[in-house]
Amino acid sequence: MPVTIHRDNLPPAPDLSAWAKIPVAIAVDTVPAARQIDPDIRPLRPAGLQPRLMGRAVTVDCHAPDFGAVLHALDLVQAGEVLVIAARGHRDHAMIGDILSGHLRAKRAAGVIVDGAIRDTGTIGQWEDFAAFARHITPRGPTGAEAGAVNGPVPFGGITIHPGDLILGDDDGLVCLPPETWEAGLAPALAKLALEDRWIDALRHGTAAQAFGLPAPFRGRITP
Repeated sequence: MPVTIHRDNLPPAPDLSAWAKIPVAIAVDTVPAARQIDPDIRPLRPAGLQPRLMGRAVTVDCHAPDFGAVLHALDLVQAGEVLVIAARGHRDHAMIGDILSGHLRAKRAAGVIVDGAIRDTGTIGQWEDFAAFARHITPRGPTGAEAGAVNGPVPFGGITIHPGDLILGDDDGLVCLPPETWEAGLAPALAKLALEDRWIDALRHGTAAQAFGLPAPFRGRITP
């Protein structure tokens, strides 16, 4: 069966640039209906060097080791979008490497996330302007380019990602924000960032108990 393309382009979206300042940990903690992605799907670059990831999802349902749907998706990904490759954790064949990732980078895509394997990490891991996350790394490439689907809902890292969902990624991992969270979730996320700033200032000038408003502890004596 040939590759199925459910839609050629993502529907229009409001301005999502404010989400660029929201860490994944804040989104997971505060945003109603945020969907944390399996933390075993990790960034390629070391902590502190991983570029932040933010963009809407172009989804690929792979029938690994076939990667035909990935190839078809390349023409659909636009600047600022994230290619989401759902390969159901397949570890024996990489679904993408430096050539296809480099093409996405040249198109100014935000990055790629793979519930499966990636390769050519020595090259991809040097890029400071393209974020890559994957469950596995393997040198073996795909076989076949005739199956799969593009821009339909996909199972990915324990959740379902729909085309157009907002993906955030950083050193801590990944989170998926469906459209219904974009407006309602931003205020609590920004409020938590402001609260953390107050905690930092309070810890600098006082005790932890004061900073976090803890009740006075009971100070008992240990008796023999």
